[in-house]
Amino acid sequence: MPLGLLKYGFSKRHPAPRALPPRPELKESYDVVIVGGGGHGLAAAYYLSKVHGITNIAVIDKGYLAGGNTARNTAIIRSNYLTPEGVRFYDESVRLYQGLSNEFDFNILYSERGHLTLAHTDASLRTMRWRAEVNSHCGVDSELVYPDEIARLVPSLNLSPDVRYPVLGALHHKPGAIARHDAVAWGYAIGAASRGVELHTRTEVTGFGIENGAVTSVVTDRGTVRCGVVLQAVAGSSSRVAALAGFKLPIRTVPLQACVSQPLKPFLDPIVVSGSLHCYVSQSSRGELVMGGSVDPYSLYQQRSTLDFKEGLMANMLELFPFLSGVRLLRQWAGIADMTPDFSPVMGETPIRNYWLDSGWGTWGFKATPVCGKRMAETVATGKVPDILDPFRLDRFERFDLVGEGGAASVGH
Repeated sequence: MPLGLLKYGFSKRHPAPRALPPRPELKESYDVVIVGGGGHGLAAAYYLSKVHGITNIAVIDKGYLAGGNTARNTAIIRSNYLTPEGVRFYDESVRLYQGLSNEFDFNILYSERGHLTLAHTDASLRTMRWRAEVNSHCGVDSELVYPDEIARLVPSLNLSPDVRYPVLGALHHKPGAIARHDAVAWGYAIGAASRGVELHTRTEVTGFGIENGAVTSVVTDRGTVRCGVVLQAVAGSSSRVAALAGFKLPIRTVPLQACVSQPLKPFLDPIVVSGSLHCYVSQSSRGELVMGGSVDPYSLYQQRSTLDFKEGLMANMLELFPFLSGVRLLRQWAGIADMTPDFSPVMGETPIRNYWLDSGWGTWGFKATPVCGKRMAETVATGKVPDILDPFRLDRFERFDLVGEGGAASVGH
């Protein structure tokens, strides 16, 4: 290490500025309390303070900042969904992502790679064609491609017909991208804190004060605070926190596992997904292969890894990339996914007045971080659900007006 760098590091004349202030004491009241200090909660706080001028906000999280699913996802960004409602929603998110580094003056390592969803059967090929048409109708760049084009995009992919699931085609989504998940969260956190938003980590919500059908306070293990509005954004803990407020959600919480390999020389530019094999892979800027599969088949509120997941995923990965057989895994982890019956999120009103909901993200929460933060901030500030969020209301399950994204969730089911 250069001597000059050591001198700079130990010099008291050049202290590194602290990105975030230390945790303050809780005030008696706030205009808005956001329960959940992950990407969605921090993004909502950022847009509330920047766009709507509301700064008397407390973001409360029982763990460390962005330490839940935001720290445990695989950072894929796309908008190639199946329903027009979903495509338009995620397309707005992709557009916001593309400008975040400049907006934050903070590099989120956004990298546009393209996204290939492989089709191994005639039925899945029809679904890819369907998705391509819906995407095109909504102005999103997606097209159906066949093995010759797939071979050009991913020369290392096994396209032999002599496998269990031969590749017949793929949905090619050119705007598909990856970003650094913790950088996204920190960018939103720094922007919100610089405008006066308070970040209260290691603070667990234990209940809510409800009077005449409206939320009036939030009870925590550090005291009770009065509030005008509550926004719940707690991902896999959505059902448990909603139960504290006295209502139920149509959500099943299941573990979702992923892993990364040792670093390799770059060979894979696009993100590759196979719904039939229940696996996906991208290569990070450091050369690691970031891999994941389907959610675990049982409900559990535990972030643990299993050998069964690893063995199943590796068998499917080796069908796509046989030459990886000698590559070692570097680490493995799990998050907890809040799955809805129609594989779409739940946002907007709840049975309690002034209590807003951001939940049901399953395996696709990270890619929605900017649009969800922006639109939930608009909802909280105006008291009205914007049109782009209206299809995702909680009462759609009572009205049987579902937004069926099972065909585009790929490995999320």
